[in-house]
Amino acid sequence: MMKGRTARRPQKKQSSNERDPVGVYCRVRPLGADDKECCVEVISSSTVQLHTPDGLKVNRNGEFKETQYSFKKVYGIQTSQMELFEDVAKPLVDDLVRGKNGLLFTYGVTGSGKTFTMTGSPGQGGLLPRSLDMIFNSIGPYQAKRFVFKTDDKNGLDVQSQIDALLERQRQDNIPSAPKTPSSRQKLDPEFRDMMNPEEACRSEGVDEDSSYGVFVSYIEIYNNYIFDLLEETPYDPIRPKWNGGTPNTDFIPPQSKILREDQNHNMYVAGCTEVEVKTTEEAFEVFWRGQKKRRIANTQLNKESSRSHSVFIIKLAQAPLDADGDNILQDKSQVAVSQLCLVDLAGSERTSRTRADGNRLREAGNINQSLMTLRTCIEVLRENQMCGTNKMVPYRDSKVTHLFKNYFDGEGKVRMIVCINPKAEDFEETMLVMRFAEMTQEVEVARPADRPVCGFAAGRRQRNQASKDDPARRVDERGPADRDFTTTQGQLLHSIPPLPCCELTDPHDDTTLPRVIEALEKRQRIRQMIIDQYKQAANVMRSSLKELDGSLFNKEDFINKQNGKLAEKDRQIQSQKADMERLEKKTKMQEYKIEVLQKTTNIYEVDKRSLQQELETRESRLKREHVDKKRMEQRMQGMVSDTQHKWEKECERRVNAKQLEMQNKLWVKNEKLKQLKAIVTETKGPPAPPPDTPQRQARPQRPHREERLPAKRSASPSPMPTTTPVRALHRRSRSAGGEKWVDHKPASSVDLGTMLQPSIPNSIKVSAASEKVLSKCDRYVLTHQEVASDGEIQTKLIKGEVIKTRGGGQSVQFTDIETLRQQLTTAPSRKRRSSEGSPQSSDQGGQWTDVETRCAVGVEMRAGSNMGPGYEHRGFVKRRKP
Repeated sequence: MMKGRTARRPQKKQSSNERDPVGVYCRVRPLGADDKECCVEVISSSTVQLHTPDGLKVNRNGEFKETQYSFKKVYGIQTSQMELFEDVAKPLVDDLVRGKNGLLFTYGVTGSGKTFTMTGSPGQGGLLPRSLDMIFNSIGPYQAKRFVFKTDDKNGLDVQSQIDALLERQRQDNIPSAPKTPSSRQKLDPEFRDMMNPEEACRSEGVDEDSSYGVFVSYIEIYNNYIFDLLEETPYDPIRPKWNGGTPNTDFIPPQSKILREDQNHNMYVAGCTEVEVKTTEEAFEVFWRGQKKRRIANTQLNKESSRSHSVFIIKLAQAPLDADGDNILQDKSQVAVSQLCLVDLAGSERTSRTRADGNRLREAGNINQSLMTLRTCIEVLRENQMCGTNKMVPYRDSKVTHLFKNYFDGEGKVRMIVCINPKAEDFEETMLVMRFAEMTQEVEVARPADRPVCGFAAGRRQRNQASKDDPARRVDERGPADRDFTTTQGQLLHSIPPLPCCELTDPHDDTTLPRVIEALEKRQRIRQMIIDQYKQAANVMRSSLKELDGSLFNKEDFINKQNGKLAEKDRQIQSQKADMERLEKKTKMQEYKIEVLQKTTNIYEVDKRSLQQELETRESRLKREHVDKKRMEQRMQGMVSDTQHKWEKECERRVNAKQLEMQNKLWVKNEKLKQLKAIVTETKGPPAPPPDTPQRQARPQRPHREERLPAKRSASPSPMPTTTPVRALHRRSRSAGGEKWVDHKPASSVDLGTMLQPSIPNSIKVSAASEKVLSKCDRYVLTHQEVASDGEIQTKLIKGEVIKTRGGGQSVQFTDIETLRQQLTTAPSRKRRSSEGSPQSSDQGGQWTDVETRCAVGVEMRAGSNMGPGYEHRGFVKRRKP
């Protein structure tokens, strides 16, 4: 009994420097009956586009963003299971038969169709049953008998002789408690009965007919980052067939978790995992379905039969060459190869906010998402190491899933992934994450595995052995014409030998029998000598032919050596060219990576450019609005200016009329004085003067009646005092008047209000525009500023400051105070004439016009340093009259 080891080699012994990218395929499942909005669109055979559904946030430009993703191939809702198998799984089965490993796994959100893609349904078999069917259709006639290959529980195989295999089969059949291997004649499960269509059966063309094969299957699941064997025989409880972590039944033993180990070839395997040898597709189906019933599934908000674990179905194919006769398996462990195909159904990623899971379901979802996140991290680190030339450690050991398949990403076989997506709008955000990870996985390259070593025996051994068993007479014909001639001549000579005569002597004087015997013996001797001569002649001919063959062989060996030298030189050239190609490929990858970085930077700049353009357009529109508002305000101010101008024109006209009336009054007063003077002069000449105690006011002539005056236009402005001694208007001295010299900056656009109280600054330089020359001559500065108050009247502000000389020889103004002067219009009281026809006390009041007298007794004053700040309205106070 010989041990066979796998043909897989550690990465450090890989002779092939060629690398292949991870093949990523995308499959879109049909939209459900309850789903209305679709967010996925298949654009071409390699591109899919995602639309942002209604109700989700849009991008910062305020538009719905559409994203496209490219894959090796995209399959729409009309794609059949057979088309998907032809493109994705069939090449992996061909490599399995040729002695190479393969890894195929499905990835996606929960409820996206991963289990349907891998397992299928009655009438629509998935990738797993079709792969098994293709394997047995290809190697069916060349399978070894059961127990010829035997597992050694160390990821290797023992090759037993035919006798040991027979004894093992008899021993297995005699064990009553051992589970019987399913037979193809047994009734299949109804769920698998119509799984495969015979018309869709296919087979591989790369089967080596001079080898014997054996198929072993195992089925495991990774649940909460623990590995469980689904084919392990445990005590079965009909009431509680599964143990979900609750209180275990006393008669039911929960399954024990397995551990990962590394074999002598540095390949990872599950220690103690059950491996069942199967001979037909039906047996493999039965074993798979037996483990499928033990798999952990649960009903969630998103999927009625949601997988709560990652399932891994491993198909291991043992291949051993036949001996030179083509009858038995070669008992050489270095010529035995083991290849395996792993079909992985990953659990779907899900958000607990959508599933509303709690308890065990919440813990399961957390472990599933954690393992998938570790897978993404490993892919990202591999991509970074290959793109940037770094040597970061890939965290395979952080999860059982990545640790188990570490060898595949290190170059032990092809890796392919099928991304399953659900087009409904509720899965849009999770689908975007899946698509980004899948698109990134395509950039990871896996080293191409080395080919299986070729056996040194001649091909066609099995057919010759079978033919010789069928027709023994062909053995002589296969030896050649020389052997046939020699055998024919020898047979003729043997038949020409005369038989010996009767040697019985009945008489001592018999002289006939002995001479007859002697003659027959001499004849036999001559024939024998003739056979010897013919044999020597044939031997000489054979010797000469062998010499000729040796000479031709030497010539051929010389020719072969020359050709080998040329071939070695060509190999060196090829190796140098390969090195140049690798260098150029590495350089190309680096340039592609730089181009990608620049492209991303360009995209970022374009996004920033669009945002800045949008902001610029917004500001331009705002400026336009402000310009329109400014024009509208200018028009409004022009209207107000025109109204104010019209108003002041009327006011000026009114004041001119009032001034005319005042001048007329003054003229009348002068006339009255002249009359009085004339009367006094005439009285001095005439009657005596009145007594001295008589007041002078009584001697004054009375003012004519109101109706006797000249008609004049009534005005709201105060009228002058009609007495002989006019009352002088009170003058308010500005606080600014002092010893300093002032710059009175009054813009040309200032409007003269024409009020009685006007700011008066003596010793000042009045300018309409301040200049450095004027400021250098003064110590103080005041600016007159006018604006429209809230009541519609014009408000004047005096902004005061000090002129300070700067170090550079210039002048600067530091503002210290603001005085506010506000005009307040009141209804002018009617002018009343004091009656002179009353008591004499009325003439002692000093005047007959109360409105002018009252107005002149009111003043407005803003004291410097007062508690009232700039902008306050300072109301006037009535001055006390002297007694």
